[in-house]
Amino acid sequence: MGQGGQGLGRKDRPLSSPIEFAIDGRIATVTLATPGKLNALSVASWDALRDAFATLSADPRPRAIVVRGTGGNFAAGADISEFETVRSNVADGTVYHERTVKGALLAISSCPIPTVALIEGACVGGGLEIACSCDLRIAAESSRFGVPINRLGFPLAHSELTALLALAGRAIALEILLEGRVFGAREAYEKGLLTHVVADDAVEAEAYATARRMAEGSPAAAAANKRWIARLTAMPEPLTEAEKRDHYGYFDTADYREGVRAFLAKTKPEFPDR
Repeated sequence: MGQGGQGLGRKDRPLSSPIEFAIDGRIATVTLATPGKLNALSVASWDALRDAFATLSADPRPRAIVVRGTGGNFAAGADISEFETVRSNVADGTVYHERTVKGALLAISSCPIPTVALIEGACVGGGLEIACSCDLRIAAESSRFGVPINRLGFPLAHSELTALLALAGRAIALEILLEGRVFGAREAYEKGLLTHVVADDAVEAEAYATARRMAEGSPAAAAANKRWIARLTAMPEPLTEAEKRDHYGYFDTADYREGVRAFLAKTKPEFPDR
């Protein structure tokens, strides 16, 4: 596994799972593991990620968690090949975002154990959402970031926008979402998305060194710091059910259908005028 993760203990997830996790002393590693698709996140991936963090949150052994991907990438977003079956209408799309994706991201952000994202390669869409839900983000110089879903014909779900807004603020979040551009690690750092950017061959060692430093501290103090920072961070009033229905109405739009069709067909989308 390399310098940072050598000596990992038993695998707590089978190798066939899209999410693997292991505990080595006080450090746990959660790995996004669908390398053939740049670790794209299927429904099974989101569910397994939620379950992994629920298990680790209840385990007394780990005092820090490293989240990473296999094959030189963090994660390239949602598995779009599933969209026509798991989120083809408003009802299914609401469940997909409100339960599946939100459940996984909440499991990460509410975990009492400090978390650090070890970012290599692609970290876009859902991958960036996962990274933003971690406490710290250590990125390789050559890693890439963005949320290019404007070309797919749909907005970022409101429940998934919270972490990005907290890090980047209104102006940068609008730039990322309206341009849909993929950009490099240095720019991501300047936008406030990253904690550190290091050389590609040093990112693993730096992420695990960060995890060890966090693990040396009081676990009770770490959990309290996370809880109170979350409590004291300004949050908007919860959305009403009517607002949620209005938001997920995009599943019935021609833009959504055209965006997904074009992506799967590997053609340029032709969105109709408003």
